[in-house]
Amino acid sequence: MKFAVIVFPGSNCDIDCFKAVEETIGQSVDYVWHTATDLSGYDAILVPGGFSYGDYLRCGAIARFAPVMSEVVKAAEAGKFVLGICNGFQILTEAGLLPGALLRNRDLKFLCHQSPLEVVNAATPFTNQYTQGEVISIPIAHGEGNYYCDDETLERLKANNQIVFRYANDENPNGSLHDIAGICNERGNVVGMMPHPERAVDQLLGSEDGKRMFTSILNAWREQHGAAVNS
Repeated sequence: MKFAVIVFPGSNCDIDCFKAVEETIGQSVDYVWHTATDLSGYDAILVPGGFSYGDYLRCGAIARFAPVMSEVVKAAEAGKFVLGICNGFQILTEAGLLPGALLRNRDLKFLCHQSPLEVVNAATPFTNQYTQGEVISIPIAHGEGNYYCDDETLERLKANNQIVFRYANDENPNGSLHDIAGICNERGNVVGMMPHPERAVDQLLGSEDGKRMFTSILNAWREQHGAAVNS
């Protein structure tokens, strides 16, 4: 399996994503610059966190026009796995790959700490190694993570089981609607989340609950290709 980690000017979690793939599942991974015009050689695309283009205008608003984003859209439409983390989630909403928007945190402060998440949907390619209802510990680091959508979109997210993660234990740090921390598209092959699973792959970092997100992706890919998952 081959992963692409998209790099925009201002990305700062690209190395974390690269190392998470390399060290947790041992798969091939490349950094791919924002000017790239071909992602056909990749099976999964990671859109990392950071401050793409300095977050000018609005988080992700400029990055969504980068040449590589046309290829990310094309990959998503082809059913490839696309994961947007933090700023990557913001970019995916700006690009129209996921519904809703990320607003300023409720208290207008940048937040950086471990956060308990409930796994709401354990049937996606990104969460199949978790148990539905399980509470995991994943760090957050954002100033604009307050998820918002209109009532009609929220009902659609609920009806289609598109809410993947919610902030748990009454600890909604940023004011997100319905405690939403991560969602997927209707097909389930595109996920966006504000918390950082790539920063939770070793107990030295405070949690290794993020590991299973990467093993889930590999498991889903191997199932698609009829290959057995190594224990």
